[in-house]
Amino acid sequence: MRVLVVKTSSMGDVLHTLPALTDAANCIPDITFDWVVEENFSQIPSWHFAVDEVIPVAIRRWRKNWFAKAIRQERQQFIAHLRRQQYDCIIDAQGLIKSAFLITRKARGIKHGLDRQSIKEPIASWFYDVKHHVPKQMHAIERVRLLFAKSLNYTQPDSIGDYAIARHFLSALPADNQQYLVFLHATTREEKHWTEAAWRELIELIEPTGLKVKLPWGAPHEQARALRLAQGFNHVEVLPKLSLNEIATIIAGSKAVVSVDTGLSHLTAALDRPNITLFGKTDPKLIGGYGKNQHSIISTDKTMQSISANEVYQQLTDFI
Repeated sequence: MRVLVVKTSSMGDVLHTLPALTDAANCIPDITFDWVVEENFSQIPSWHFAVDEVIPVAIRRWRKNWFAKAIRQERQQFIAHLRRQQYDCIIDAQGLIKSAFLITRKARGIKHGLDRQSIKEPIASWFYDVKHHVPKQMHAIERVRLLFAKSLNYTQPDSIGDYAIARHFLSALPADNQQYLVFLHATTREEKHWTEAAWRELIELIEPTGLKVKLPWGAPHEQARALRLAQGFNHVEVLPKLSLNEIATIIAGSKAVVSVDTGLSHLTAALDRPNITLFGKTDPKLIGGYGKNQHSIISTDKTMQSISANEVYQQLTDFI
């Protein structure tokens, strides 16, 4: 049985889809998946044992210059590639107009998705042949697991979902395996940032443990912040620019992780590493860390400033 998954972005949403693939693979032994995903996240599906082909799409990049000749050619090539295969089932797990209209409706096979009551953008459900009801008040991972179970006609397992990607990294762990912590300090929205003073206080509290602290970054302004956080501390390493695969390897080899609300926090959960995620305004109930040893510290006044370094350190001592 060959299934097409349409889940293009964001990083956390792509990671949240992995346990559904594991469920399906365990329930339907001959199943294989192709997966349409944004080009920046195309490494993620390839880590899962049940994925045969990753089909990158570049809607985020294309929409900046949609009608340019080169972009039109890219879109045509993508659609031609997408239509080469006749699928037994197509599951649009994105549930947006752009995924349903630009991708799902063009693929060949019976198209499954959420119904109007379950989906974020109800118009998207017009493009599905089979529509499924999935309650909104469930964790995002459980919603996708249920959508897959209904689309592929099996009973959703009662057990906690298994991302099934940690094993991919076991043979590539760094030499200093579990002798360091990773602090994920970068996020896109300003209100989700923890203060630099608090990060530096936590770094200082870690120093007597003998553990190193690694600071990844993705953009130049994040690198600048990492350098400020590390200034004056010999046990802190600002990492070089890394691919997503390389960052995943670093996280997989860590003793524990402290993170703000960011896609890499969900990657940490998917890799089964102990993680403390800090939340301000965001309610983690439906989108928070899911998996083994995932812990949240939720601000009492909905601001990140009220979370103290000592509070984080006290929770961190359970893992170090």
